[in-house]
Amino acid sequence: MTNRIATVLARQLWDSRGRPTVEAEVRLENGAIGRAIAPAGASRGAHEAIDLRDGGDSFGGMGVAKAVANVAAEIAPALAGMDARDQAAIDRTLVALDGTPNKARLGGNAVVAVSMAVLHAAAAAERAPLWRYLAGGRKVRVPLPEIQIFGGGAHAGRRTDIQDFMVMAPRAGSFRRALEITDDVYRAAGKLMEALGPLSGVADEGGWWPNFSSNEQALDTLTRAIERAGHRPGEDVFISLDIAANELGDASGYRLALDDRKLDGAAMAEEAIGWTKRYPILSIEDPASQDDFATMAAVTRAVGDHVQVIGQPDYSGCEGGEGALYSSAVVMRGQEGVRTPADGRPLIPVDLLRGKRFAFNSTDSMSGFLALTEDLEDMGEGLSLFSGRIVSGGHRASVRAVAERRADVAAVDCRSWAMARRHEPAAKELAVVGWTGRRKGLPYICAGNMPPQTVAALREAATETGMLARG
Repeated sequence: MTNRIATVLARQLWDSRGRPTVEAEVRLENGAIGRAIAPAGASRGAHEAIDLRDGGDSFGGMGVAKAVANVAAEIAPALAGMDARDQAAIDRTLVALDGTPNKARLGGNAVVAVSMAVLHAAAAAERAPLWRYLAGGRKVRVPLPEIQIFGGGAHAGRRTDIQDFMVMAPRAGSFRRALEITDDVYRAAGKLMEALGPLSGVADEGGWWPNFSSNEQALDTLTRAIERAGHRPGEDVFISLDIAANELGDASGYRLALDDRKLDGAAMAEEAIGWTKRYPILSIEDPASQDDFATMAAVTRAVGDHVQVIGQPDYSGCEGGEGALYSSAVVMRGQEGVRTPADGRPLIPVDLLRGKRFAFNSTDSMSGFLALTEDLEDMGEGLSLFSGRIVSGGHRASVRAVAERRADVAAVDCRSWAMARRHEPAAKELAVVGWTGRRKGLPYICAGNMPPQTVAALREAATETGMLARG
């Protein structure tokens, strides 16, 4: 019996918010079975994979019968007989079958559920848990959690403008201890809110559903809850925010409804920066909307050297002219739609690049680079990648950052690299490896300040996998 796909099934069931979603089940010829459920966030950006919903009155229009039917009618026949261990080939087939940039025809919910179910089936065939199958024998570390204490935004009926008020315990030492600390804070926050009167139940991700009069009152209360739990804000426990500013903004600016304020991009940046100064905030996600590059860059310039500024790695229209867009990236399978890059590119060994500082001439280069770095998702469907501050700018600025030792790696596309070689003398001193990228031509990794053995290892890996530029 082989690892070839025998059957692909799909069904409608309910996600953690009580909404319909797609579960896919893949059975291999050897009897191994994998199941996976399409994740669905409360807030979504314009560049993400699109869920296919039924519309109409049933289930409030949120039914997924069309997506389930697409699995049976198109996806199952296309994958029958394919080797489940070749995830890149599976995902190439899914992407080509859908034929749209955002998985809108078959449904991102159908495509991602099947993609992940194949992965689970391949792991089951090896009799290995998913994380071990993905690790492939490499040593891995379990990341410490960020857990919601107050739900807001789309998670709690817009009771606050900020979507998630979370806590982090980076010095906890273990996952278990981090959970204990978080539980302390969660219970202390509930008692504080009950005493003050604004306790209104729980939000859809388990955090308290607050009834605050301002966004800062929520931050004040969370800081007090950390203290009430017996921990030191800014030393033992920190605050992490997901502002989800895309939900707050439009072409005219941002609206903080709870504070009854309308802000332009510069004022929104100052608001987010001010919160990091007044409260023990260590991480802040999406402080600007998905196309507001100037505001994202302003926040990162101001606090990115000591606060993890997280953005979605799909700012596809930005050439990075405003500077660093964010210092971290969150990669979610539900947003990408498949696990592997669509064109089947080989992946760069992440251990060779861990801890390096990166410079990108565009966020297209950044998202392409992240997609090429292997096993970013081996601890779950989302992961924050934080490997030093990311320095960004135009093609010359990113190469100059490496030459001046403000960054270790510059990822630039082929055309930009050629321009940098012509106009930036420092570029001539940098070692180069490359990989086949999303655009026509060949993007490069310029390994300028890394030790010679690391450069050699990168070049060897690139040569072995066909990524090295030739000619």
